[in-house]
Amino acid sequence: MRKGVFAGTFDPFTVGHEDTVKKCLALFDEVKVLVAENTGKRCLFPLEERVEMVRATFAGEPRVEVLPWGGAIVDYLKREGTPFYVRGVRNVTDFAYENDDFYASRKLFQGMIEIYIPAEQELLHVSSTLVKNSMAFGKPYRAYVPEAVYQMIQKRGKTDV
Repeated sequence: MRKGVFAGTFDPFTVGHEDTVKKCLALFDEVKVLVAENTGKRCLFPLEERVEMVRATFAGEPRVEVLPWGGAIVDYLKREGTPFYVRGVRNVTDFAYENDDFYASRKLFQGMIEIYIPAEQELLHVSSTLVKNSMAFGKPYRAYVPEAVYQMIQKRGKTDV
């Protein structure tokens, strides 16, 4: 059984993230989505809510498992016995960052195989930052997040125009 791992802060989870997970499902028998507790970032949504956003998005898909994670990804890959680490990339800036991170991580786990999945053209502009900025300025953001995430944000008291 092939397992792929896709990790991120997902603050919040976007349609771009959702698309990457769906593509992972075409490649792997099982997809582990790790929601990172990144102490270097100040998140709008607490870890538990971010985990629930992803779980709600894939509620009907038994091959997706969503977990909070606060450690190094290479440790999780070793623990799960899989070398496959998936990264979504929107542009050359994303690629450069992910590529640098790959070479640093590979020193910790020689067997690691990083798979880059490019964003669809219509999703190149979608990011968690775009969603948060849209929310902060009272602008529409519904098109940038999965419906389950939108509903969760609405219940939390955030509004859309």
